[in-house]
Amino acid sequence: MNKKKLAALAAVAVVFGALGAFLGYKTQPQPAAPVTTAVAPTGGPAHTASTNLYAQSLNDLDGKPQSLEKWKGKPLLVNFWATWCGPCVQEMPELSALANEENGKRYNVIGIGIDAPSAMSEFAAKHAIRYPLYVGGMGGTELSRGFGNAQGGLPFTVLIGADGQVKKTYLGKLKFDELKADLAAL
Repeated sequence: MNKKKLAALAAVAVVFGALGAFLGYKTQPQPAAPVTTAVAPTGGPAHTASTNLYAQSLNDLDGKPQSLEKWKGKPLLVNFWATWCGPCVQEMPELSALANEENGKRYNVIGIGIDAPSAMSEFAAKHAIRYPLYVGGMGGTELSRGFGNAQGGLPFTVLIGADGQVKKTYLGKLKFDELKADLAAL
């Protein structure tokens, strides 16, 4: 093969390589908006994931085991989070303010941390998080999967009715206008 043909083939290869890189860059998926899912009530017994949640005993931030059954019978907002999760950290102070406003009159708010107890305690103290926080560890990820969080993404929030039915799930940073409307509809 002569030098002209070799140079032409090399030039064509470079053009196609550059075109492939450009197209690959331009077709990158855009970040998805938070996903919310309304769950149809079964019209009967509590949702299996709720029943499983209420059967758990998780440590609080003082290391004492706490039965989650005490939250049964009243609407409950369960937030799965971690200190290393940026959107979790951003939404928790507002979630804490929402919980403090309500003070358990119409619904309760709890957090299940997928994190080390020491990191959770430090974060809760620094940001004055006043609603109950429980140490879920990797078992917390499995609990969230029971509610439909197949990928184990965080933050993941579940709205459970007083009847134990899952009313809605939220994957990603909460939109508080939407959440407040959902809570008002309980």
